[in-house]
Amino acid sequence: MSKKLTKREVDYSKWYNELVVRADLAENSGVRGCMVIKPYGYAIWEKMQAELDKKFKETGHENAYFPLFIPKSYFSKEASHVDGFAKECAVVTHYRLKNSEDGKGVVVDPDAKLEEELIVRPTSETIIWDTYRKWIESYRDLPLLINQWANVVRWEMRTRLFLRTAEFLWQEGHTAHATEQEAINEAELILEIYADFAEKYMAMPVIKGLKTENERFAGAIETYCIEGLMQDGKALQAGTSHFLGQNFAKAFDVKFTSKEGKQEFVWATSWGVSTRLMGALIMTHSDDLGLVLPPNLAPIQVVIVPIYRNDEQLDTISEKVQNIVKELRKRGVSVKFDNRSTHKPGWKFAEYELKGVPLRIAIGPRDLEEGTLEVARRDTLSKETVSQENVVDYVEKTLAEIQESIYKKALDYRESHITKVDTFEEFKEVLNTKGGFILAHWDGTSETEDKIKELTKATIRCIPLEGEIEEGKCVLTGNKSARRVLFAKAY
Repeated sequence: MSKKLTKREVDYSKWYNELVVRADLAENSGVRGCMVIKPYGYAIWEKMQAELDKKFKETGHENAYFPLFIPKSYFSKEASHVDGFAKECAVVTHYRLKNSEDGKGVVVDPDAKLEEELIVRPTSETIIWDTYRKWIESYRDLPLLINQWANVVRWEMRTRLFLRTAEFLWQEGHTAHATEQEAINEAELILEIYADFAEKYMAMPVIKGLKTENERFAGAIETYCIEGLMQDGKALQAGTSHFLGQNFAKAFDVKFTSKEGKQEFVWATSWGVSTRLMGALIMTHSDDLGLVLPPNLAPIQVVIVPIYRNDEQLDTISEKVQNIVKELRKRGVSVKFDNRSTHKPGWKFAEYELKGVPLRIAIGPRDLEEGTLEVARRDTLSKETVSQENVVDYVEKTLAEIQESIYKKALDYRESHITKVDTFEEFKEVLNTKGGFILAHWDGTSETEDKIKELTKATIRCIPLEGEIEEGKCVLTGNKSARRVLFAKAY
């Protein structure tokens, strides 16, 4: 615990990488580009899963599971989809190994070549829509609202724990509808669920918007997104929801008989968030001392550390603490009593500070005599003496305050880093000195979008769904623009 993290202002990337490893969230594995998510990191992901899964089920969605492997021919059926993922696919070509002739290992058996190669799923649209063809016959089978919790593989060349790995965990929803408007409503509903989760649970303010044609999901008519702003002034796409039109239905011949007795293609959506949310959580709130976790997602919301000189004192403290733990758990608070004798209190304080536990309670012999406790907040690093009688109410109230406080801090940072510009010189100046989101006019062409990216490395994060419609001139070309869009450098 003695070695300090690299400061964010010195090297933000190094700070992030060190924090992920030292806070016991994840580590690199023996497989290139893949990570091991450690128990503490996975506990946060489980809380994310639980909340999102609850929201999905409350809106009528059901969970299912589809194969990891997808026949290569399936990808050929939707042209833009295969173009979007072809360069990232991992391909299975053989099904057997054999001992090498020199007896020093194993080799791929050349006689065990698959008749058709299998793609390790980068996303599941193709296998799912081939399945839906068998499930959907009539309008009575619609809407079909399915979600899958799974792992996917995208063969990234440059990887970073949680943010970009060759294999990652996610959920992917895939729905089928009788009408175009129902499918659009579904895509927009999921966007609202993602935004609500990001803001109320992750305490991360987001901007909802539409992706440009260049940035849309491969095979989508529209891609809705939520964009967060990290502390280094870069944007992070935290979730996407896609209106797929009838592209996949036509590619896989998924039809239904309407109420009027006509054969029609269904309308589709897909949507997902991944363990990338873990990276967003870390970079939105954490500081030079370690993680800062929102109470709503913290695996341990309160840790109690006893301070004692002998076993007799520990026994007395433990007896008192058990009652407090019991009452906190009745209120739904996740609490840990760390009575390990292998580490000193100071070491434990540093450990829980690094791991971002929202509240830390210290109790010693004097506290027992005076009927008090010392409570320390992770977000502000402030300490307060609280009576043992009032500690349960105090904890419940303070956890809610912390959740609100760290959201407000992140919101204030974002609001102070949204800048309107009207010229390309202003655009470059803000990008290079202040960073953050830039609201600027764009003429709507892919050529201009590509040129701005080439010149500045900034991309259009989204066309905001909320905000004023204001005609103007494109910052690069001077051509007519219908409204400002959101630019930023991004992860």
